[in-house]
Amino acid sequence: MDKKMFDIEAIPGERWFPKESFFEDDMNEYWGDFGVCSEVDTLKAVLMRRPGKEIEDFNAREVRFSDEPVDVDLMRRQHDEVADIYREFGVKVFYVENQREDRPNAVYCRDLVFMTPEGAILARPGMAARRGEERYVAEALAKIGVPILRTISGNGMFEGANAMWVDRHTCVVSTGVRCNRSGFEQVKYELERMGVEVWHMQQPYSNIHIDGLMNTASNDVVMVHASQVPYDILDMMKKKGYKILEAPSQTEVRETFACNFVALEPGYILMPEGNPRTQELLEKNGIKVRTVNISEIIKGKGALHCITAYLKRG
Repeated sequence: MDKKMFDIEAIPGERWFPKESFFEDDMNEYWGDFGVCSEVDTLKAVLMRRPGKEIEDFNAREVRFSDEPVDVDLMRRQHDEVADIYREFGVKVFYVENQREDRPNAVYCRDLVFMTPEGAILARPGMAARRGEERYVAEALAKIGVPILRTISGNGMFEGANAMWVDRHTCVVSTGVRCNRSGFEQVKYELERMGVEVWHMQQPYSNIHIDGLMNTASNDVVMVHASQVPYDILDMMKKKGYKILEAPSQTEVRETFACNFVALEPGYILMPEGNPRTQELLEKNGIKVRTVNISEIIKGKGALHCITAYLKRG
């Protein structure tokens, strides 16, 4: 006797297919107009921390500030002037609105975040007196729609100024007192995933971040504190087509932060006032220089590049 077969409807497929795209391509549509892969492309958006209550009462030695007292009101006015110069140039200025009241170094936002074409790598500061600042930077980034790709974790240490873009496919990352091997490897993983070649730079014991020793002023001019930058890094920069300018004054580099400038666009930089020899060298090599007085800001051993976390270039 033949068995009767039941006709069971087939389970349908999902009948849709995913949107296959790169995160970088989705940034504007789903997050915001953010992304950085250059130190000199036209500056469009930055994150800053206007000095708040945390700057009013602190132990200078414990937080590595100068022993010279800070004029708090003047520091705020100087910070406002820098932000106004950025706005004058068309830059959107976002702020870290909240912060711990015992973290005067929080003004140096570059140290707390490193921006990539796909979003931010959140730092984990090396100095105990700075750790915890990054929590409030994360809050600010989330509020404005900047994706956080990674927060340095485990035993890793990394600060944003330990990385410098050379071009879209090349980045220098330094290890030293503010970035250990674990932090380096975490950053390297994220960058290599984006097609970026990472060059390791050993940070000298006498300096904590790249921007105190080397900074690009255009797509083919780099200013360096020659005695402190490894040969292989400069050789790479030369082969990339950069003209290497050697800062003529160690005093200007160390005391008035001659290398710690911000490019507004290729060939046009904002530089701390009081660096005449370095300024002259830059101008003789075709770089337009605008200066600003940040006498109180540099008492925390940081300058323009330090207080400016890039969110969008180009």
